Amino acid sequence: MKLSNLQRFWISFILAIPMLIQMLAMPFHWQMPGYRWIAFGTTTVIMLIAAIPYWKSAWAAFKHHNANMNTLVAVGTTVAYFYSIFALFTGRDVYFESAAYVTIFVLLGDAMEERMHNNASNALGKLLELQVKKAEVLKDGKYVDVPLDQVKVGDTIRVRPGQKIAVDGVITKGSTTVDESMITGESMPVEKTVGDPVVGSTINNNGSILFKATKVGKDTMLSQIVEMVKKAQTSHAPIQNLTDKIAGIFVPAVLIIAIITFTVWFVFFHATAVQAMLFAVSVVVIACPCALGLATPTALMVGTARAAKMGILIKNGEALEEANDLQTIVFDKTGTITNGKPVVTDLIGDPQQVLSIAGSLEENSEHPLAQAIMAKVKENQIQFPPAQNFKDLRGKGVQALVNGQPAFIGNAKMAAAGQLSAELQKQMTVLQNEAKTVVLVGIADQVIGLIAIQDTPKPTSAEAIAKLKARGLKTVMLTGDNRNVAQAIADQVGIDQVIAEVLPGEKAEQIKKIQQSTSGKVAFIGDGVNDAPALSTADIGIAMGSGTDIAIESGEIVLVQNDLREVVCALDISRKTFNRIKLNLFWALIYNVIGIPIAAGMFAHLGLELSPELAGLAMAFSSVTVVGSSLLLNKAKIEDDPQLRKE
Repeated sequence: MKLSNLQRFWISFILAIPMLIQMLAMPFHWQMPGYRWIAFGTTTVIMLIAAIPYWKSAWAAFKHHNANMNTLVAVGTTVAYFYSIFALFTGRDVYFESAAYVTIFVLLGDAMEERMHNNASNALGKLLELQVKKAEVLKDGKYVDVPLDQVKVGDTIRVRPGQKIAVDGVITKGSTTVDESMITGESMPVEKTVGDPVVGSTINNNGSILFKATKVGKDTMLSQIVEMVKKAQTSHAPIQNLTDKIAGIFVPAVLIIAIITFTVWFVFFHATAVQAMLFAVSVVVIACPCALGLATPTALMVGTARAAKMGILIKNGEALEEANDLQTIVFDKTGTITNGKPVVTDLIGDPQQVLSIAGSLEENSEHPLAQAIMAKVKENQIQFPPAQNFKDLRGKGVQALVNGQPAFIGNAKMAAAGQLSAELQKQMTVLQNEAKTVVLVGIADQVIGLIAIQDTPKPTSAEAIAKLKARGLKTVMLTGDNRNVAQAIADQVGIDQVIAEVLPGEKAEQIKKIQQSTSGKVAFIGDGVNDAPALSTADIGIAMGSGTDIAIESGEIVLVQNDLREVVCALDISRKTFNRIKLNLFWALIYNVIGIPIAAGMFAHLGLELSPELAGLAMAFSSVTVVGSSLLLNKAKIEDDPQLRKE
């Protein structure tokens, strides 16, 4: 059975507990009985379980004349381990804990990266779960359940109210409204009738339909979204780890210095082989990458933990680096900038009368517009009489008898000539120009009022976007909604640029175009299934916590509270965390710059020597410094900290 990095980390950590106890007890001059042999046994198992992959990677890099972080790990652990075995049998101090804990700390970072890749796989799994498992297909004059993979192009498929549409196709009979929010991201249902296209995995709302399959299997829109997410997640060039850059220079330099140290002491100063080896070992031990191994994971753990307390989940270290070069932020509209559901924004006419009639007609409707109207009716505590002789006029609205009089509610098609006054006509035009959906309410063959409905921006969206623009970031809205609606929302919140009427597949392409047109990095913020390819394609994918599972899995940062002000906070803590990593690496190297010459015996004539045990102590102190530096992230001031907003 192949162990995961996380499993190898926990096994290694548990095995290393006796060495940790001994390290903590050292200042009190307590020695664990049989410690040297316990350390030998546990470290040997750790080397077999955890260190061998790094040794293999280092050897592969060496064969290509390269050095990386794994080379540094392999050199440090190998020297510390095998010298400790030599020391064990010659009565000298052992350094098994150095070999063990270097491996463990580096393994922790790899475990976190592995978790990120697993999340990517989970995202694809959740997308595939959206597909229906079977479809009602016409066979020999009867509708029978057929597994999805057996549906063919040209098959006639029946879909009942509330069911998911199996594959892409064209309606041949019936009419309905379809919830296409999964694909378009828009909350408004779309009216569908004969000849209109339907998309697989969208939800049929209130009418039975027959449709002919036009795309099945890998050709459906959902399958194409899955493929785009897969490509986007694997197309990211891996970030060039800072420690790898350092290791490429540092490792060869340390090895050369160690060899020179041994040669100089053995050949020119006529030291014994053991003495010369001790100087060389001291060089390698003090250069052992414990602090380097801690620099990234400790800062990442503290930074992400701090962010989590603020309601911001940062999934990986790549987002930290990309945030430093961020230049453009692209927003989805529905559910991201806006609330994601329609609400009544304007009432024209006598509110009591208009809402009373509207309540009577819309009481039993499940249409999102009707629900928005009923929410307004309840908010105003309007009492309304029951409607009789209810009649649904598809594509127009509904009509019924209210208090014995004919009443109606619906779009402009409901109003016959002369039923809509010039004043109401003028006001309706104004509301429509504001990209609002206008519902007409009438009684006794006369329109008595208008109800304007719109998916409104979140109260904090404008503030958040203003703060992002103040940081020098360009803001873009990318939406599948029509241009007028998108532009109206953009004007309300201060968005710089609008890209509207974009299909899911085109969202990822638009992100690529923006990336090509700017020298900096691009972030995308979204919440829907249709946003998944764009979230994966962008340099930083930011998902709203209220969004779909696939969006959350595809994003590198998740805003739990669904407040765009958290973007400002997330960017600030990302930058501070990454800067802390660079500071940690600086401190880790400073110890080596100071310690290596001393360990090599350059100041031995002054009585200043660094034995392997002192070198190990200096290495441990550098690790403590790095950990302390990372912990200071908890005290760093974060812009727009939500915890401060609550105070």
